[in-house]
Amino acid sequence: MKEVGDLNLLIYEHIAGGGFSDDKLQPGILSEGYGMLRALTSDLRAAGCHVTTLLDSRLKALNPPIEADEVIPITSRKQFSEAFKGASGSADVVYVIAPESDGVLRGLVELVEASGGVSLNCRPDTIGSASSKVNVHEVLNGMGLRVPETSVVEVREGVQRIRRVASELGYPLVFKPVDGVGCSGLSVVRDESQIAAAVEKIRGIDGRKSHRPDAGPRGRRQRQCALNRRGGPPHHLERAESLLGAAPLELKLQRGIVPLRHQYEEEALDAARRAVGSFEGLRGYVGVDMVLSKDGPYVIEINPRLTTSYVGLRRVALFNPGEVIIEAVLRRRLPEDTHSSGYASMIKVKVPAPAGESLPEIYGLEDVLSPPFPVTGGEEACALIVSKSDTREDAEMRTRRAELRLLGALRRCRG
Repeated sequence: MKEVGDLNLLIYEHIAGGGFSDDKLQPGILSEGYGMLRALTSDLRAAGCHVTTLLDSRLKALNPPIEADEVIPITSRKQFSEAFKGASGSADVVYVIAPESDGVLRGLVELVEASGGVSLNCRPDTIGSASSKVNVHEVLNGMGLRVPETSVVEVREGVQRIRRVASELGYPLVFKPVDGVGCSGLSVVRDESQIAAAVEKIRGIDGRKSHRPDAGPRGRRQRQCALNRRGGPPHHLERAESLLGAAPLELKLQRGIVPLRHQYEEEALDAARRAVGSFEGLRGYVGVDMVLSKDGPYVIEINPRLTTSYVGLRRVALFNPGEVIIEAVLRRRLPEDTHSSGYASMIKVKVPAPAGESLPEIYGLEDVLSPPFPVTGGEEACALIVSKSDTREDAEMRTRRAELRLLGALRRCRG
């Protein structure tokens, strides 16, 4: 088996890498996807790997900052399929960053294996079982872990039936597709007058047919980031706190902090280990979403994939998390020391779409991990900013200063 530094590695991220080459790009999702791609590529290049990636030709034309050795432009979905198969078959190992909803991640990992490639992702069948929010709820509830009271409702059953279920659970409720990813299709419903709009929001996401209302506990939302080797117990990396902007019928990620310090952090860590250990075939990087309530941690879902928390984790880690993913999957080896230093603050901000001539200056801005790309077809774009400092307060201040520098660069270009 080759050493990590000798590996030819393909990293593919679904939205930035051409999976939406025939569609309009959504700025918020693009900023997180490109941020993960850039971060992981940088870490694996630092580990000595030869890194190839695919990039939507609309992004490639902007010459974005990315440290890949080879970048394959993708102009259409048909060309993507051919390029992805070819690159997967010629690489030593492949890592896919994609949503698990609608079977996208599972299908891509299966395609890697069918092309003769070696995947660093979780096993395809486990991606399927861990992606089912209903299945995860049943498994974890059977283990005695705290999970929110929930019910699965078919959209076609009608609003009256859904109102009865909601009334039994009690308000406020979180409505979410059964296999949704992130905050896609997610709504906070505070009374029955908001149910119809929440159902329509779910119905509008690729014609989804079922969803689950959760009697979600109130508290701080956090994500446990863990590494798992094949056949071994999960190994804790770090905790990340995601602060969500809550409004009637909408949730969106605003900012996050790594690591999270909380009175229930050890109990949450134990719950995350038990949750990950309950699904055979979870390997590499795995996220566990929780809410830390006054009663303790509630496990919300398992993410069998790289999550946005990675971009903060890597800033505080005293090790290379990309290299550790490879070691965990290929050699079933986990590091003895996963200490961190300081705090990383992450914010995702909407800004005016920049003109092309301003991009070189924006690319050079410190802490702007994902620049606002003018490729989404609208007047707005989105940037992902990640800053690190010794204290939480200073890290958050640095992200705000980076945001002001970004806005200043945009104003100078426009004015």
